This record gives sequence, structure tokens and C-alpha cells, in this order.
Amino acid sequence: MSHESLKTVQLTVGGKTITLPILTGTDGPSVIDIRTLYAETGLLTYDPGFTSTASCDSTITFIDGDKGRLLYRGYPIEQLVEQSDFMEVSYLLMYGELPNVSQRAHFSQDITYHTLVHEQISDFYSGFGRDAHPMAIMVGVVGALSSFYHNSKETQDESTREVACWRLIAKMPTLAAMAYNYSVGRPFTYPKNNLSYAGNFLRMMFSVPSEEYILSPVLERAMDRILVLHADHEQNASTSTVRLAGSSAANPFACIASGIAALWGPAHGGANEAVLSMLTEIGTADRIPEFIKRAKDKNDPFRLMGFGHRIYKNYDPRAKIMRETCHEVLAELGVKNDPLLTLAMELERIALEDPYFIEKKLYPNVDFYSGIIFRAMKIPVSMFTVIFAVARTVGWVSQWREMISDPMQKIGRPRQLYRGNIERPFVPVEKRG
Repeated sequence: MSHESLKTVQLTVGGKTITLPILTGTDGPSVIDIRTLYAETGLLTYDPGFTSTASCDSTITFIDGDKGRLLYRGYPIEQLVEQSDFMEVSYLLMYGELPNVSQRAHFSQDITYHTLVHEQISDFYSGFGRDAHPMAIMVGVVGALSSFYHNSKETQDESTREVACWRLIAKMPTLAAMAYNYSVGRPFTYPKNNLSYAGNFLRMMFSVPSEEYILSPVLERAMDRILVLHADHEQNASTSTVRLAGSSAANPFACIASGIAALWGPAHGGANEAVLSMLTEIGTADRIPEFIKRAKDKNDPFRLMGFGHRIYKNYDPRAKIMRETCHEVLAELGVKNDPLLTLAMELERIALEDPYFIEKKLYPNVDFYSGIIFRAMKIPVSMFTVIFAVARTVGWVSQWREMISDPMQKIGRPRQLYRGNIERPFVPVEKRG
């Protein structure tokens, strides 16, 4: 964003007029710079959820919700998914440009070098119940990484920050696979350096010592696409949480753990879990018309999960790619008789043809298809958001690095509209009615 402003807006408060600059970015809405508002007027702005507030400058990701566009560093997500892979996209998000051959090789080597975790970390897992939610485990274990890398607290050193980011990107699939295997009572699998990032993750999740694991190229590509599509998404709840934690100079592992905690919520990363819960509630295809009718009824609290998006007022560009990937995975696995998947495909067909959904632009979103893909791949519902966290880690660390190096960065400190009691005297207990 440019800090030079040629346009201004005037605000009159109590007979006093102040001038506020309008800052213009390279794309998207301009913003009114209100940093001097309180000093000049004694007033604050009120914006629950910060839906009309730009909290930072960023050059990483841009969303045009009206047109259904998602750009990583200026590159359309569709082109990146079709022509690139997660490692290359990770480099792009971190450093701002696509790597050349040498840069790509060195970056991949740096990430591969850090995929192993300290042997003592496995002891952490035994402290959790076998039925613990994997996201609960991830919050604890990722935060605990800081106890193994003491210099990560030196956040003002660029090389230290870079290595911390490599470690987080590299170790997240290992930790996620460990969480899954712990939950099902299987031994942990070490990473294998000759596999891709996505392929390594699948192998660590599903291989067992008693037999050779055969990696499906279709499933490997599907997982890579899922990771790319979820790598970053502008200033969402979890990314904002990472930035807010980072603004206090907290160590990067604690910052990412806070992002995982925010992502865990069903209104954020848990949306694809909610899709399968909804499909279970519908039960059979013959009941779809009943639930479609309920979704159209403004007085009925029921909502079709996985349709529409808060930001995208058009088709979610990620959903187009995920839909294609979904059908590729179902074909590869020969899934034909799963009632829930059959129900999902029928619901998709009806929704894409129904005039109401077309008019309201309630298209299936990325969460609808990712939930179906994960179910087809035998990934349990409890791991859905964990995989989201694996993908989003590169976005979080990229946003964290950008925030740390921003000269305008300050510790986050939102204000409030206070509606509590005014000052009142303390009353001793024996005199209270």
C-alpha cells in the first residue's frame, strides 16, 4: 500500500472539521487513514469483527470477492494450482517471487532437512488421551517446539526468523501425521527425503511397518492441490491472530500455535467438518428437497454448509479446482457405494441447477469438496482441520515475517465501546443487600 495520499476525506465533529488521508493500494478498496482520529476528535471507530478495517499493509495475498479472484503475490490461484506445486508456492509466499531452478532446489532441500522432529517430542504425545482431538494436540506440540529452539526468540534477526519459518513449514506434516497415528495406535513414521511434501505427508499418515506403502500419484497431486489452495487467504481470523500474537514479539512457534487455535473453530477451519455433519443429518438423497426447502426459508435456522462464502460473492475460485480434484479422487479410488459421498454429489447437482441457489450465488465452496475428498481418502473428520493447518502454516509464517519487518508495525491493541457500570464505591459485604 502506498503511504502517499493525494485524496482526503473531511469529517466534521462538534463544529470541528478534520482532514483524513485516503490511502490507495495496488488493487482493491482504498482506505481512510484514521490513525490521528482519536487524538484530534477524542472519538474511536466501532467495527465489530473488523469487517471494514484494514489492520495492516500486505503484499502477499489479494482477494476480490465480487469477481471471485484469489491472487498469491499477484499470481492467480488457478495458474499456480495447474502449473506449480506446494513447495514452489511456499517459496513464492515467503519471498515474493517464483524461484528459479537453483532457488527452488535449495529451498526444497532446506525444508526437507528440517522435516525430522526431536525424538523427545514423541513423549509429548503420550501425555494426551488417545481420544484427544488432533487439533488440541497440535496446539500444544507446536507451541512446545519453542522449548527446543531457544534462539527463535530473537525475532529481530532476519536469519533466525527465516530458519524458524523453515522449521515450521517442514515439521508441520510430521507433527500432524504423528497426531493421527497416535489417535489410532499406530507407530510414528519418519519422513522420507526423496518424496514430495504432499507425498511424504500421505506416507507418514498411512504407512505401516508391516508392508510397503504405495503412493498414488493421483492422491499425491490431490493433496498438493489442497495444500496450495489453503496456503493463504488474506487477513482471516487465524492469520490475524498470528499477526496479533507476533506484534508482542512472541516467539514464532507460539504465534503459529495461536493461529492453530483460531483455525480450530467451526466457523473457520472446521467448516468442512460441518459439511459432513450436515450430510449425515440429511441422511438420504430423497430428503434433499426437504432440506433445500428449509435452506430457502428465512425463518428456518438451517443452513446448507459448504455453500456460499462470506468473502466470495461469486464462485469461490478454489472450489472450481477442488471440484475437478474431487471427481479425480473418487474415480481413482473407485468410490461408488459410499452413501454419504453419493448424497454429496446429488446435493451438488441439485444446488448447481436450482434457480434460487444460482440467483443467490450459493455455489459449493472449497470446504464442500475438501470434506468429500478427505472422506474418500479415509481421512477421519478430526484430521480435516489439521490438514488445513499444515497448508496454512506457510501463509502464517509469511504474514508473520512481513509483519515483523514492517516499520509501521505496533503491538496490537484494539479499543472498545464500554457499556459497563460507571465508577462506583466499594460496599463492604455486611452492608450489601
